[in-house]
Amino acid sequence: MKGQGHPFVCPARTRGRGQAPKPGPAGPPCEAHPKPAVALGLSCRASSVAQGHGTAQSPRAQVGTAPGLGAAPPPLSPQTRISCKDVPAETLYDVLHDTRYRSKWDSNMIETYDIGRLTVNADVGYYSWKCPSPLKNRDFVTLRSWLPLGNDYMIINYSVKHPKYPPRKDFVRAVSLQTGYLIKANGDGACILYYLTQVDPRGSLPKWVVNRVSQFVAPKAMKKIYKAGLKYPEWKRRHDPEYKPWVYPEQNTLPSVSLAELSVQHADSLENIDETGLPEEHLSTSDHEA
Repeated sequence: MKGQGHPFVCPARTRGRGQAPKPGPAGPPCEAHPKPAVALGLSCRASSVAQGHGTAQSPRAQVGTAPGLGAAPPPLSPQTRISCKDVPAETLYDVLHDTRYRSKWDSNMIETYDIGRLTVNADVGYYSWKCPSPLKNRDFVTLRSWLPLGNDYMIINYSVKHPKYPPRKDFVRAVSLQTGYLIKANGDGACILYYLTQVDPRGSLPKWVVNRVSQFVAPKAMKKIYKAGLKYPEWKRRHDPEYKPWVYPEQNTLPSVSLAELSVQHADSLENIDETGLPEEHLSTSDHEA
């Protein structure tokens, strides 16, 4: 079963201390108030859900395009949501950004680092993801942007091509058509996390893989994020409590990246790995279903 268009879980890359192995010199200051059109497009969808005009089953707002990067991706798959009691929206927002903390809760992450910044609220980065054996591991290069929406927050990404970070032989380069988090404040000290994604994992995957991922992986990942939010304040107090470049852009020392260096990563331009012959009973037990 081909990967194109399947609602495969994308481990939405989140920004933090990790950086590319050999970053160049820091570029000039970023624009003061950038709002990439792609972020504004999903902002409409996020606002629609928050105001009750959309549902977890039928998000309808249109998605815009980033300047110079071509057409918008197709509609997203249905949302997953979780109510996070005792976790304020701003805390969960920090959890999703803090790469140093991510290793504490995302056991499927192999490697993540930031490549460069486009604006104060948009960057490009790399993420590699451990798939359950015998599937091949996947990796992504994504353009990610984030936007506070009053008391709510949004983080989105989609795949791009960067000339210095081509597909690697030891991974299958997957494609995030569009992936996003909406964190909606829900009274004092609580929030609701919405997650929606459409990812092409590449390869011709067996139907049972797609079904299992759709049914189990995303909901369990949401529970992990919630638990991580409960533990984050105490952890952050012991690990650079003032360091939050996603909140304080003056702390961001990444090199600048120009949109001219990037293009949308189209799935059909990547190698298609045939994994249809993998039997379900040979799938390793791992944290993907823990």
